[in-house]
Amino acid sequence: MKVILLEDVKALGKKGQVVEVSEGYARNFILKKKLGVEASGKNMNDLKLQKANEAKIAQEQLDAAKELAEVLKEKSVTVKIKAGEGGRAFGSVSTKEIAAEYKAQCGIDIDKKKIQLPEAIKTFGVHEVPVKLHPQVVGTLHVKVQEA
Repeated sequence: MKVILLEDVKALGKKGQVVEVSEGYARNFILKKKLGVEASGKNMNDLKLQKANEAKIAQEQLDAAKELAEVLKEKSVTVKIKAGEGGRAFGSVSTKEIAAEYKAQCGIDIDKKKIQLPEAIKTFGVHEVPVKLHPQVVGTLHVKVQEA
């Protein structure tokens, strides 16, 4: 019996897959626990429409991420930190501070978890910081660090 999985089933398949299982397994486990539905013509058509809709949404998200990357490329933000002896930075700039300054100065809300700082910024000047906007899109933030 062919079954369309509604959830991931260990050792059988992922959500949205069409798998061949024995009739007893399908009736007593898969269908009973609502882990899948029978692969009838209507259900197969619904699956095809659902996958097309998911692909459309994924493409829209990719396009939005590319647009945001272009906007971020043009803008820069200034972060001020205290200076210690000899003009050295006292402390560092973290992803949380960068995200807060971008929201305050540019009006762009960026998740601090998406900002990929290899290490905290501890020097003055302009730094380019990568931000992962989408699994396929990495933008660049321009951060100017100045003395407070």
